Amino acid sequence: MFRPKLFDTLKNYTRPQFSKDLMAGIIVGIVALPLAIAFAIASGVSPEKGLYTAVIAGFIISALGGSRVQIGGPTGAFIVIVYGIVQTHGVSGLIIATFMAGIMLILMGLARLGSVIKFIPHPLIIGFTSGIALVIFSSQVKDFLGLEMGVVPADFTDKWGAFFQHFSSTNFYVLGIAVLTVAIIQLWPRISHKIPGSLIAILLTTAAVQLLHLPVETIGSRFGSIPSSLPAPELPSIDFDTIKKLVQPAFTIALLGGIESLLSAVVADGMIGGNHKSNMELIGQGTANIFSSLFGGIPPPEPLPVQ
Repeated sequence: MFRPKLFDTLKNYTRPQFSKDLMAGIIVGIVALPLAIAFAIASGVSPEKGLYTAVIAGFIISALGGSRVQIGGPTGAFIVIVYGIVQTHGVSGLIIATFMAGIMLILMGLARLGSVIKFIPHPLIIGFTSGIALVIFSSQVKDFLGLEMGVVPADFTDKWGAFFQHFSSTNFYVLGIAVLTVAIIQLWPRISHKIPGSLIAILLTTAAVQLLHLPVETIGSRFGSIPSSLPAPELPSIDFDTIKKLVQPAFTIALLGGIESLLSAVVADGMIGGNHKSNMELIGQGTANIFSSLFGGIPPPEPLPVQ
């Protein structure tokens, strides 16, 4: 019941399977790292925190999770939640909330609550994911247009009000690079399905900015150099008052993370004819949250199917 799916997968494992998994792992790793940076920045934290999350959580969820084809990393659905926690409680509050959420997820798995997902109404999931997509879109308008403005308000209506006030400051170089990126991602599958369009977009637009000396911000110009090694694990001091303040955000992280990962596992099972272990998936996700927070990362339940 509580044995990681990896142990079952390694039985009768063949060399052809290893070759396919190796190629899939390389491609997903190349795509996941810049994606992790993007989600971290959109969530209001520094880029390296997304990298820490992708590396640590990706390894732990793969090793201890209940699905044969899922890893984990920063997620788009958590942008709104993480951004709100950072604005209210700071980065240290986010780390503590992530740690607490990990404990909650492990307890959910041990209590065998993984099967509860089958009772969640499908329209609720559709409405939730559609709302998250709208909020994520709104959070990217400033950087997509290159608007010259201060901190973006967390509230949805205030956010759009601020955008309308600063539309005149649109940087058309930034807008052009952004539109080109979206176009490459959408059109590249017509050329090849083996190489992700997002990877091609990163390579081409980066080369264009550097060779043409376009006046747009880069990760380095905005955030400086990114550390090349993992930090020492540590957890900010926790007291009872802090726990009371962060119980609700931590529960939100745990609930959303559990639902998202299990839904993705169900979809992946339908694609490969598999059978995931829902309770073990929750335990793996919880363990990943704990270790991600210890290394200064963010909530990591982004399900990335690998086949």
